[in-house]
Amino acid sequence: MSQDNSSREQWGSRIGLILAVAGNAIGLGNFLRFPVQAAQNGGGAFMIPYFVAFLLLGIPLMWIEWGIGRYGGKFKHGSAPGMFDVLWNHKLSKYLGATGLFISLTIMIYYTYIESWTLGYSIFSIFKMYFVETPNFENMKGFLHSYQGIQQGNGFDSIATAYIIMLVTFFINFFVLYKGISAGIEKLAKVAMPLLFIFAVILVVRVFTLGTPDPSKPEYSVWNGFAFIWNPDFSKLNDPKIWLAAAGQIFFTLSVGMGTIHAYASYLKPKDDIALSGLSTAATNEFAEVVLGGSIAIPVAVAFFGVATTQEVAQGGAFNLGFVSMPIIFQKLPLGEVFGFLWFLLLFFAGITSSVAMGQPIIAFLEDEFGFSRKKATIILAAFVLICVQFVVFFLEFGFLDEMDYWAGTFGLVVFALIETILFMWVFGADKAFAEINSGGDIKIPVIFKYIMKYVTPTILLIIMIWWLINDAIPTLMMKGVPDEKIPYILGARFMMLLILGLILFMIHLAWKNKQISKVEA
Repeated sequence: MSQDNSSREQWGSRIGLILAVAGNAIGLGNFLRFPVQAAQNGGGAFMIPYFVAFLLLGIPLMWIEWGIGRYGGKFKHGSAPGMFDVLWNHKLSKYLGATGLFISLTIMIYYTYIESWTLGYSIFSIFKMYFVETPNFENMKGFLHSYQGIQQGNGFDSIATAYIIMLVTFFINFFVLYKGISAGIEKLAKVAMPLLFIFAVILVVRVFTLGTPDPSKPEYSVWNGFAFIWNPDFSKLNDPKIWLAAAGQIFFTLSVGMGTIHAYASYLKPKDDIALSGLSTAATNEFAEVVLGGSIAIPVAVAFFGVATTQEVAQGGAFNLGFVSMPIIFQKLPLGEVFGFLWFLLLFFAGITSSVAMGQPIIAFLEDEFGFSRKKATIILAAFVLICVQFVVFFLEFGFLDEMDYWAGTFGLVVFALIETILFMWVFGADKAFAEINSGGDIKIPVIFKYIMKYVTPTILLIIMIWWLINDAIPTLMMKGVPDEKIPYILGARFMMLLILGLILFMIHLAWKNKQISKVEA
């Protein structure tokens, strides 16, 4: 097989690559899921296992995915099926790679819709559309549900507004993908990522100046919010749930286990650095999450609601914190409409840099394995996503999105990460894999990480997978506690996911069959 990668697209600059991969990692999870996970798992007690997991799981997986991606790119493969095929010369290997395409495509379908909510709310903020005389949790939930079409009134009489904004978000995503690696994704990253950080810094500065909004409630202060996050209760460290939650958050925050980093790394030259670049993107993501994400939502929520209520809000999930609690707070701040606009636009930029990354593996697969032009590949993907997203939009209230998010966006991630780690570090070989990661590197990775990647990282992944399987996957599969009226829609979501997986497997079979025919004819 040829190792000439010059005919494929390439990144225009190293900073553009780092910003693009960091943009892939920096998503809604940094500013919504991370604060919720920290609040749910004891605040400061969560941060110790979080940083341990970053060292033993996050950084190793980042290097593994950069390594697999660049190596696959040498053979003109920009997606997991082709990459796995060159790692392991076995007829099964390419079909294992279908998992990566399935995860990135499925997540993109529903993530695009969630991402559109942030664009909508940025507009609603600047025009004070959700501002009411006495803001509370109920009327903000009502506004969100009204916007989503779950109920009428409270601002919207139909789902039309949400649908139009979804189409705008959809168009932006696929316009960027249509433009390509350097002219599309890289340019987006160079604009969106700096703006994201600027907006986040402005919001952090505003949070620091809040002090105690209500002098009659001195315990409601932003400083108590920071104390809640950074003062660890060491007695809670013997709870395995906190350790597993921390490992899970690291997993989500770096966007590993979904094939997107592989796709980006495949456009590198064979001797381009990945050791320092991989570490730089991981560090950039952590700065966005811990320093910026950890300094906005939770501290400001404690300043207005107190620690106890903030923890209750966190139990309701990331959407409650981001789309219900924060709008209440913006209505109580001077120039709240401006800060609300910045907050939701920040989330939108974080979301769109992630969602375009999800589309790239599918486009790369169609380009590399079928010889499609980028235009044709993008149009095919856009048409497919547009059809599938209709079910997410109109069946949201029946758990359609949640079902897809669990199997593709939660459980599927760890399954794929375990597969790729075993293939790279055990089947391909730890010595060859470590040499590949270090090849052309601007830094030398300490040799201890070879053993961490071979033994520790897959062990942690296996523990997470078994834990989630027993505690979540089996009950979810059996639909325990699901209301009868939701069951047909959940079954529908599963059918659609099986259809997506089956289609991907068939296309892989067809692509490799065509290659065999071409070899015989040659």
